[in-house]
Amino acid sequence: MSESNVRITLRQQQDYQFQVDFGEGIPPLLADEPTPLGSGQGPSPVQLLAAAVGNCLSDSLLFALRKFKQTPEPLHCTVDAEIGRNEQKRLRVLKMTAALHLGVPASSLEHLDRVLDQFEAYCTVTQSVGQGVSIEMQVFDSTGKRLK
Repeated sequence: MSESNVRITLRQQQDYQFQVDFGEGIPPLLADEPTPLGSGQGPSPVQLLAAAVGNCLSDSLLFALRKFKQTPEPLHCTVDAEIGRNEQKRLRVLKMTAALHLGVPASSLEHLDRVLDQFEAYCTVTQSVGQGVSIEMQVFDSTGKRLK
């Protein structure tokens, strides 16, 4: 059973450019395909998908750490999307790799092992997308030490 619904509206501006309307109070976004198909005036659908995965993972990690009254800020995340051809020779997102970076050393955070074991399971977007696209997730602290 659905707990809520999200609706966005896309309106073609020209060629492959679409204005994405998220609803009242949220500024619209211009999305576009890269050249040669589009003109690259905004993020592509693949970039938006990667952003959604990275944003959701970052939110989930931050929420889990704050639940234990920890301050990991400033967080940052990079997401690499591997694009290739499937068996039918159609372009697909084959794999995504998300690297989350804490803004502090791991030693300054309590309950970090518990958080790292659980936060990913609560990420709505990543868990949904991950059913069709392989998603590798890594977490690093501010010293560059890989934690997961």
